[in-house]
Amino acid sequence: MSNSAASKVLSELREYDRELQLLKHGCAVLQWDQETYMPPAAAEERAEQLGVFETLVHDRIADDRLGELLELAGASPNNLLGSEDLPYRDRALIRLLFREHLKARRVPRDLVGRLARAASAGQTAWRAARAEDDFAAFKPQLEELVALAQERAECLGYEEHPYDALLDQYEPHMTTAEVSRVFHELEQRLVPLVSRIAEAPQLDDTFLYREFPEDIQETFGARVLREIGWPSNRGRLDISTHPFTIGLGRDDVRITTRYDRGFFNAAFFSMLHEAGHGLYELGFADEIRGSMLADGTSLGIHESQSRFWENVVGRSRAFWKRYYPALQSAFPTALAEIDYEAFYRAINKVRPSLIRVEADEVTYSLHVILRFRLETALFGGDLASAELPDAWREESRRLLGVVPESDAEGVLQDVHWSMGGFGYFPTYALGNLFAAQFTEALEAELGPLAPLLERGEFAEILAWLRQRIHAHGSARTATELVSDITGRNLEGEPFMRYLHAKFGEIYALD
Repeated sequence: MSNSAASKVLSELREYDRELQLLKHGCAVLQWDQETYMPPAAAEERAEQLGVFETLVHDRIADDRLGELLELAGASPNNLLGSEDLPYRDRALIRLLFREHLKARRVPRDLVGRLARAASAGQTAWRAARAEDDFAAFKPQLEELVALAQERAECLGYEEHPYDALLDQYEPHMTTAEVSRVFHELEQRLVPLVSRIAEAPQLDDTFLYREFPEDIQETFGARVLREIGWPSNRGRLDISTHPFTIGLGRDDVRITTRYDRGFFNAAFFSMLHEAGHGLYELGFADEIRGSMLADGTSLGIHESQSRFWENVVGRSRAFWKRYYPALQSAFPTALAEIDYEAFYRAINKVRPSLIRVEADEVTYSLHVILRFRLETALFGGDLASAELPDAWREESRRLLGVVPESDAEGVLQDVHWSMGGFGYFPTYALGNLFAAQFTEALEAELGPLAPLLERGEFAEILAWLRQRIHAHGSARTATELVSDITGRNLEGEPFMRYLHAKFGEIYALD
C-alpha cells in the first residue's frame, strides 16, 4: 500500500474511532446520571435507553467497514498490530480496534441489548434488595445476568474456562489459570500474616467512629484532592450508593463517594481511591485523548493507581504528618485528645471484616479472592446463583474468619454483579500487586516517598505517574507496561515486602 493510501486508511480509522468514543461518552452520561441524580421512577426507560446506546456502540464496532479498514491496515488474527511500517500509536490503536471488532462480530447485537437492559434493571433491583436485605428479591435479576454472561462467554470463545472470556473484558490477555495461581500464592502468604497480627496487641480505632459531619468531611476531602492534583475544571465529585469513577469526555471525569457521619474512613479514603482512577483518566497524552487508546490498559493497572493514592500515599505516616493538624482542627470534638501517631495506627488497623470497600490493606485481597472463587465456581458449573449466599458465608469464614449475619453485609454488598460485571473483581487484588511494584520503581528514581509527602510535593509524584503510566493509556498492555517500568513481570513479592515492612512496624511483629 502506498504512503498516500496508508495515510487515507489511518485518517478514516481515526475518524471512525473518534465518533465511536463520542457515542460511548454519551452512553456514560446516562450511566453516571443513573447512579447519581436520576429519579427512581425513570429506571425502566433508562434501561431501554442504555440498551439502545449499547447496541449502537456494538453495531459500530462490528461494522463491515471497520473490518475492511483494519484489513487494509494489515491487521489479522495473527498480526493484531497491523503493518510494521505504521507509527507506534497507530499500531496500538489498530490492535485495540481489531480485538474489539472480533469480539463484536462474535456477540449478536440482540444479546448486547439484552445485557444492557438487564444490567440497568439489575442495578435498580440490587439497590432495593440491598436496602431491604432481601437476596430473594434480587435473585431473578441475578440469574438472568449470569445466564446472559454465560451466553456472551460462549459467543466470545475461550480455551480452558468460560471465565477466561469474562476476565478478558477487564484484564486483557490474562487467564483464569494465571489468576488462580497468583491468588493461591497470595492467600498462602496473607492468611499467616493476618494470624500473626491477630495475636499481637490490638490497636484502638474507636475514635474513628465518632461524629464527623458530612459537610466538613466534604470540605476537608476536597482540599486534599485539590492539593494532590485533582482539577475541578475537568472533574466532579458527587455522591452515589457505591463509589465509582467514569469518564464522560476528554476533559470530563466524574468521581463519587458516600458519606458516613459515624465513621471517618468511609468517605475520605474512597475519595482518594476514586481520585486515583480519575487522575489516570485525565493523564492520557494529548496525542491519544478522544481515541480508544485514552483508557486504562487494564482494570488491574487502573486499580493500581487508586490503591496507590488511597493506601501507599493516603494511609502513610508521612501523609498524615502533613495533614493531621488540619484534620484535628476540622473535627476538634472527635479528635481533640487523639495524637497523630494514634490516628495513623488507627486508620491502618488490621481486622478481618465483612465489607470489602472498608477492609484494611492486609485483608483486602482476601475479600477479592473470595469473590473470584465464587465467580469461577458459578461459571464453571459448580455453583448455582441460589447457593451464593451460603457459599459466600462459608468462604468468608474460611478466608477471613468472619461470617455475615445478613446478605446486605455479604452477597449483596457489591454493585458489580448487578451490572453484569463478572470478571471484574480479580483486578482489585491485581491492582495491589501492580501498585507495589510501581512504587518500588518510583522510589528507585525519585527517592523515598516519605519526604515528598511530608513536604506536599505531590506534583513530582503525579508527574512520574503521568510520564511512566498515564500518558500511554491503552497503547501498551499491562504486561508491557510493567516490564517497561520495572524490568520484570508482575510479581507478588513487592506487595508482601510492603505489607511486612509497614505492618511489621505497626504491630511490632519482628
